[in-house]
Amino acid sequence: MDQDTKCEGSDKPTPDEYQVVQEGKAEIMFPTSNGVFYNPVQEFNRDLTIAVISEFSKQQLNEKEVEAFEFLADEDKSSDSKKIEIGKQYEEGITILEALSASGIRSMRFAKEVPGVKKIVANDFSSRAFDNIQKNIEHNKVEDMVTANLDDATTLMYQNRSKAKQFDVVDIDPYGSASVFLDSAVQAVKSGGLLCVTCTDMAVLAGNHPEACWSKYNSIPFKSKACHEQALRILLYTISSTAARYARYIVPLISVSVDYYVRVFVQVFNGQKKANLSASQQMNLWRCGSCSSFYSQPIATPLTKGKSETVVAPFAPFTSQKCQHCDNNVKIGGPFWGSALHSTDFIWGVLGAVKGAKSKYGSADRIIGILTMISEELLDVPFYYISDELSSILRCDAPSSNLIRSALMNSGYRVSAFHGKERSIKTDAPPEMIWDIMRKWVNVADNPTMQKRLAKLEPNAAARIIFAKPISNKDIDLTLRRDCEPVSVKVGITRFPQLPPNWGPKAKATINRDGTMKLSASEKSRKFQGKRKAKLNKSQISEEKKPKSEEDVI
Repeated sequence: MDQDTKCEGSDKPTPDEYQVVQEGKAEIMFPTSNGVFYNPVQEFNRDLTIAVISEFSKQQLNEKEVEAFEFLADEDKSSDSKKIEIGKQYEEGITILEALSASGIRSMRFAKEVPGVKKIVANDFSSRAFDNIQKNIEHNKVEDMVTANLDDATTLMYQNRSKAKQFDVVDIDPYGSASVFLDSAVQAVKSGGLLCVTCTDMAVLAGNHPEACWSKYNSIPFKSKACHEQALRILLYTISSTAARYARYIVPLISVSVDYYVRVFVQVFNGQKKANLSASQQMNLWRCGSCSSFYSQPIATPLTKGKSETVVAPFAPFTSQKCQHCDNNVKIGGPFWGSALHSTDFIWGVLGAVKGAKSKYGSADRIIGILTMISEELLDVPFYYISDELSSILRCDAPSSNLIRSALMNSGYRVSAFHGKERSIKTDAPPEMIWDIMRKWVNVADNPTMQKRLAKLEPNAAARIIFAKPISNKDIDLTLRRDCEPVSVKVGITRFPQLPPNWGPKAKATINRDGTMKLSASEKSRKFQGKRKAKLNKSQISEEKKPKSEEDVI
């Protein structure tokens, strides 16, 4: 839309008031200030969300034997099978709640790009954002599918927790933590429905503020190199434990750690029995604070008694408080989600759809790269090592990730990477195998340089203690394997693209008591630009027009 275009019920927007953004099939008008939140860097987040919801909706349509098409030709319309057109309202389709809409860009794209949509509610607490959503609904001509709503997000979701009012999809994408929205969100989604949640408070989830992590997520984090996966597992644990209070359980479809946030897509189901057993899907982590060796431990162990299933307290992984590898203290963190982060079948469905319609998504290459890496991850192995961290602990030169991967595979262990961290090593091998590989590679006995480095360290240093122990696995083979590299590397898929400038989160929009948003610094500058000067000039003119006294004349 150019600057001469008008929106019904509003004055003609000027270049200083509104800017138009084309994203996907939607065209969004938003104020040029921070007043209504819009972040172009989040296009990947929105593209991925649309791809996931589209795949979810297609699965729902397939159950009804309905096919969705971008455009229905005359020969398709005359077919006996039931077909619908993407971008058109479908009365038997899914309902979507975007609880924190801001500019409404997601809802506009949902209406135009997701197949089989019946209704979308675009909600925001700000009256200014609400007005802007209304403008965008009219501008995109989606009044039949999208309804703007002005309300507190949690209040709205609590009001829609009855079975008749629940949504098929609930999307929560806040600024900061989503923790305050989870209790209402897990109740507002239908059984079998899709819950999409973003958290951007990575400093909390990564272990920088454990006290805040406990108050928000009821979990104590580690400050470690594996913080990206830790953030996902904390969020999923919180969603799962929250859902269990209402006899519901979750199944993660896709969990992504990218840029400055984590994003999870989970299905929520009714089921008291599985909700009761969900404790066995949570875990604590025992981790050495010096060498970073770790062991996972389920919070509960499932037990079958006759025809009934229950959970019991598990056995501790070991009794000593000292690490068996470096003799330093072991810490306990958690609880964390201990089951699979993803559904492989669902990932391949989304991946195939994006590959088949790359022009539909501005960030298609990045989606393909990340989903391909996710599809290669070991689903039953929580957390990972970093090759650089291993060498840093041992004060040695870093071996290549391929060498470590090859050694693990040569010994019969499985290995993969984690999509959110370069040089990550996720494996089912025990920590002693990792250290044996490092001992074999460094070979301190024939390495004078390492001998000198170790001699300078304190006696209780992890490197000295680990290297002082003999290799327990005598058959370690460091021969590089051709299949040690993931398929995503071999085919040249973009795995870790260079981030654009100013890629971080924008400043949080501040809301006044009346529901309007406070002016940003740029808005204030434009609003009051020249007013002080004009006020001074006016006062000077007034002084000049005053009648002069006799003393002034003399």
